[in-house]
Amino acid sequence: MKSNSKLALLFVLPFSLASCGQTKAYKTHLEDYVYTMQFHEGFNILQLTDIHWNYNTSTSSSKRFLDKTIEQAHKHIVETQGEGRKIDLIELTGDQFMLANTYHVGTFIDYFEAQAEKYGFYYAVIWGNHDHHGLYNPNWLSKVFREAKHAIYFDEEDDLYGRSNFVIDLVKDGVVKWQIANLDSGASFSETAVSPFRDYDYIRTEQTDWWELEHQRAGVNVPSIAYYHIPQQENAAAYKAVQAGANYKNKFFKLEGFADNGTGNHNSDFLERASKQNLVAAFMGHAHNVDWTVDWPIGDRTVTIGLGVKTGPELYFAHVLANDTDKAVQQGYATISDQFAKEDFDLMGASLVTITGQGGDAMDDHASFTLEHLYLNERASGDFVKWVKY
Repeated sequence: MKSNSKLALLFVLPFSLASCGQTKAYKTHLEDYVYTMQFHEGFNILQLTDIHWNYNTSTSSSKRFLDKTIEQAHKHIVETQGEGRKIDLIELTGDQFMLANTYHVGTFIDYFEAQAEKYGFYYAVIWGNHDHHGLYNPNWLSKVFREAKHAIYFDEEDDLYGRSNFVIDLVKDGVVKWQIANLDSGASFSETAVSPFRDYDYIRTEQTDWWELEHQRAGVNVPSIAYYHIPQQENAAAYKAVQAGANYKNKFFKLEGFADNGTGNHNSDFLERASKQNLVAAFMGHAHNVDWTVDWPIGDRTVTIGLGVKTGPELYFAHVLANDTDKAVQQGYATISDQFAKEDFDLMGASLVTITGQGGDAMDDHASFTLEHLYLNERASGDFVKWVKY
C-alpha cells in the first residue's frame, strides 16, 4: 500500500488498513493515470487551496464563502471572456481537510458535486499534508473521491509514491494540446524511522520519472502545467535571488516561509527535469500567508512557479494592512500597485489560470496562459473583491 506519510497524531483514532491488492508497475500502466478533457481556446482552471474543513467547521458559513468564490470566478470569466465561457476545471491543491470527520468529508463532496452540476466543471483532487490527519481511514477518503461523479482523482495500487499522481490530457481533434499534471508532494517524513523530527515532504525522483513518461506519451511538444501542495526548494531559492537583486518577474505577497522540505539531501528534481520537457508553470498551496509568483529561469527555460491564494478563513491567514511598515507587505503592494490601490484586506480567495493557444504537434507559437489572483473578503458593508493579473 502507499507509504505516503509517516506522520501520525496520537489523538487520532487507530484504524486498520484495508487489505491491499496486487501492486502493479506504473511504467507498464501509464494509461491508468490519464483523464481526458476536451480542449478549447480559453480553458479555465480555478485553483482552490488549503480550505481546511475540520471538526469545528461551520459548513453553512464555509459553503457560503465557497459559493461567493465560485460565483465571482464565473462572473469574472463571463465578463472578461464572453458568454458561454466558464470554469472548466477546479484544482483542489491539498489540505481540503484537517481533523475532519466523515460528516464534513461527505458534506464537502456533496457541495462540490452540486456546484459541478450548476457550473459545468470537473474538479481534480490532490492530497496535502493535513488531509492525512482526520477521523477517518485515508483509504476511505480515497474511495469517496474515486466514486464522486465529477471528481478527477487517481490512487492506484502501484509502485509509485503517493496517492494523487495523475495527468489530465486536454485533447482537440484527437491530439493532446496541453497536459495538466497533478502530483502528491507528500505529508511529512523523517530521515530515520525513529527520529521524532519531521520535515515537510518533497516530490520523489520516481514521480518525476513517471511524469516524464506520461509527457512523452502525450507528445514532446505538449506544454504542461503542474499542480501540487508543498512548495519545493526552488520557491525559496527564487525569493532569495529576487531579494538579492535578481530582475525576475514576480508578483503578489510573500509574508511567511514557503515551508519546503528545507533539507538538501531531499531536494526534488521535478522542476529542473520537467522544464526540459515543456513544463511552463507549477502552482501549489500549503503556505497560507504566501501567494507569491515568479518567473524562474531553469537552464535555458523559464518556468512560472507560484502559490495559489488560500481559500477561506479556516485555520489561519494573513491580515494585510495598507499602513504596515513591514518590508514584505510593502513589497507585495508594490508589485500590484498598477491594479490595486493600498487597502486593508485578508489574504484569501482563489487563483485563475486561462490557457490560450494550442500546443501539441501543431504547436502554436502563442500557446500560453494568463494568471489572475482573486482576493475575496466577506464584509457586512459589501464584500471586498479584487482581481489582480500576474
